[in-house]
Amino acid sequence: MLVKQYLTPEIHLALQNKVAKCGFTLEDIIRSGFENTDGDIGIYAGDEDCYHQFAILFDAIIQDYHHYQPHEIHPKNLDDSDLESLPNLDPEDNRILSTRIRVGRNLKGYALPPAISKEARQEVEAQIITALAKLDGEHKGHYYPLCEMSESTRAQLVADHFLFKKGDRFLESAGVNRDWPDSRGIFHSDDKQFLIWVNEEDQLRIISIQKGADIAQVFKRLVTGIQALEQEIPLQFDPHLGYISSCPTNLGTALRASVHIKLPLLSQTNYFKKICADLELSIRGIHGEHSESIGGIWDISNKRRLGLTEVDCVLTLYNGVKKLIQLEIELENKR
Repeated sequence: MLVKQYLTPEIHLALQNKVAKCGFTLEDIIRSGFENTDGDIGIYAGDEDCYHQFAILFDAIIQDYHHYQPHEIHPKNLDDSDLESLPNLDPEDNRILSTRIRVGRNLKGYALPPAISKEARQEVEAQIITALAKLDGEHKGHYYPLCEMSESTRAQLVADHFLFKKGDRFLESAGVNRDWPDSRGIFHSDDKQFLIWVNEEDQLRIISIQKGADIAQVFKRLVTGIQALEQEIPLQFDPHLGYISSCPTNLGTALRASVHIKLPLLSQTNYFKKICADLELSIRGIHGEHSESIGGIWDISNKRRLGLTEVDCVLTLYNGVKKLIQLEIELENKR
């Protein structure tokens, strides 16, 4: 766990009396790691000021995870035309079941989900609902508050794999689950290819998803949706840290590009995890973080999000998955 690795006695002494604007102390930001010692990171920010008040700890973790230095400026590139020439990695839809790209965003002027008050969370939801009502074209859709959701709607969203549930024990310890399910909800477009989760781990999780492997199309839909929302909602952004998120792994672009892909042979090798690590890819089970694979299907995504652009993040996934497919085919040919 990175927080255990970098929270030395010297750093603990230097930070033990610090207090961020949201009221978070050192004890608050490391509580999740203290209560869940099997985590990878173990630290959450209550607001943007946490990254400044506790910089010597956050910077060490950020440098380790993102290979990003404290003096660097975060670049941006949301030009979807940069990906238009990419060939489809799986034109016959034999291996890649679906492609998803999401970003996390938080509203300017508010604490992050681990520290936000119930009243402020309600304000955030109200602002987001107003902005969602202005979406049009392929992004137009409907918002479903969790606390008002009918059983038929809930069942349909579960069937579509859209419904997010109460956060896991890591988020519980971090304070993200407080007042559940008040002021949480899900928006999806009429064609169910553009989704937004409201007040989960971040105040906005903006998601573009579709079956198959057309990553350029998925990215374009995401970008136009982000741009439409940014016209209505001021978002937290720092020149060094990029888009502010409650978890330091999601700083920078806050972008996670992923595919559900069949790798039944490669995933059984003893070098699968190392290859993915070398390609800067993260591996999850079919139901997301802390889940297992089913039938050789894996959720593969880019790992780094800070210090590289949105287009770079997508290209990391694209090039990595291209290599994984090549290795899977080589194993098939040896059978």
